[in-house]
Amino acid sequence: MAGTTVLETTVAELMAELAALEEPRAREVNEKHGDDHGVNLSKLRAVAKRLKTQQELSHELWSTGDTAARLLSLLICRPKAFESEELDSMLRESRTPKVQDWLVNYVVKKSAHCEDLRVSWFSDPDPEVASAGWALTSERVVKKPEGLDLVLLLDIIEAEMKGAPDRLQWAMNQCLAQIGIEFPEHRARALDIGERLEVLKDYPTPPNCTSPFAPSWINEMVRRKG
Repeated sequence: MAGTTVLETTVAELMAELAALEEPRAREVNEKHGDDHGVNLSKLRAVAKRLKTQQELSHELWSTGDTAARLLSLLICRPKAFESEELDSMLRESRTPKVQDWLVNYVVKKSAHCEDLRVSWFSDPDPEVASAGWALTSERVVKKPEGLDLVLLLDIIEAEMKGAPDRLQWAMNQCLAQIGIEFPEHRARALDIGERLEVLKDYPTPPNCTSPFAPSWINEMVRRKG
């Protein structure tokens, strides 16, 4: 019981600390992208660095349901400690883009269950879940393409990307670009799909940044590779 009291106090203190780190302007910007927090992420990382790895505390922070607390939770967790079912549940609970992005990149990618979850999520009827499957597939395209059916991936992208919900569309578009960048034998088709579908063609891109429009992205990265 004493241990629980200490933990609850710690969570309460951290929640107060996170609340104090809120910046109205940051929240305003984040909310435009579907994220409901205003904590400066550099300051959040500083808190995580101070706490170091604490799996039990990570669980407690996650269970609050608060977005900033969940982001902190993902920074102090032990990725290999999660079971597959737990990671699946966490993904389905993480309805904001930043939480899902960090869960996939900082936790799932380091888990022994990564490939099984990728396959399971890839064709999930929930587009938010499917977008995580596509994000993991893009990672495999770049780092471990053996065994992937790239022609089938291009078929699916060609048929479904144009009408996909935003986050799933973004993840499919990334996969399209990575196939075009990494595989010269599929590059012409990837460019053609991108040109015809025009997904993200008019996406506002700051100066000196690469456009997410797949043909521009592919051509720029191939140029840089020389």
